[in-house]
Amino acid sequence: MNAPSSAVLVLGGARSGKSAFAERLVAETGLSRHYIATGRAWDDEMRERIAKHRSDRGEGWRTHEEPLALVERLEALDDPGNVILVDCLTLWVTNLMMEELDMAGEFARLADFIPRAKAKLVLVSNEVGLGIVPDNRMAREFRDHAGRLHQSIAAAAAEVYFVAAGLPLKMKG
Repeated sequence: MNAPSSAVLVLGGARSGKSAFAERLVAETGLSRHYIATGRAWDDEMRERIAKHRSDRGEGWRTHEEPLALVERLEALDDPGNVILVDCLTLWVTNLMMEELDMAGEFARLADFIPRAKAKLVLVSNEVGLGIVPDNRMAREFRDHAGRLHQSIAAAAAEVYFVAAGLPLKMKG
């Protein structure tokens, strides 16, 4: 693997403050801000969550909705004048699973891209491996996929944070 890039991975549980923390990191760069939204609005509740995220983020962002082709979108935006916030990797995992795509291949492509990125990357993801063992196969597979993805992205990233109760704990870098 190449040397770690300037990429930052931000992990945390639901409503931990990880997205707000990631947005602050992006704002501090002074670069052109791009937001890659991986979520799909499957129902009214998800549509409301997406609208709230967009409203909370405020002005000054270029939003790109990309549920599947994450690496291709990152490559298209890869410029040293850009900072790209990806929110979130676990929704991307869900989308890949639902489409029955090659999880290991997609994860490897993302991990391989990170060290060669010219843009500053901030990647947000839900830590889902700290709770009880899920009671069904699909949920266990999701947890396992997310855990493997987090390990590969953390290895490729220069910095890794874990956010709980709005407080970031720097784990790497």
